[in-house]
Amino acid sequence: MTETLKTADIQLIQRILPHRYPFLLVDKVVDIDGYTSAKGIKNVSMNEPHFQGHFPGTPIMPGVTIVEAMAQTSGVMIGVAMDLADKDLLIYFMAIDKCKFRRKVIPGDVLEMNVKTTRGKPGGKVWKFSGVATVEGEMAAECEFTAMMDI
Repeated sequence: MTETLKTADIQLIQRILPHRYPFLLVDKVVDIDGYTSAKGIKNVSMNEPHFQGHFPGTPIMPGVTIVEAMAQTSGVMIGVAMDLADKDLLIYFMAIDKCKFRRKVIPGDVLEMNVKTTRGKPGGKVWKFSGVATVEGEMAAECEFTAMMDI
């Protein structure tokens, strides 16, 4: 028997994550496979505030926000798996490792963040993930990151 993959729309995401505009960086999370993996979707728009200064005339999504989007995707995955909607979940970075950027992400792109849990268990506070962010199948960034869940 296989578990049905789950999806989190923006309303559920906001019930799990404390982030709000301008720092909520994931629009939808699909293919949530329990605690194992998920895919986040971010529709990159020129209206985002970081494009005013990064860079004028040549808008490029900052790499740190791509990493943050991957981390938020992981937070939603764990939040769905542990039924943490409306539970005041806070998540803190503990480490970002092996981070590489391969492609610019610009307004109009659809950023897909594929994340996998590499360490962590229900009830545990410290989790480790790996993530790959792509645009149209081309890798934009990859990294490993560790986070602490505070419920």
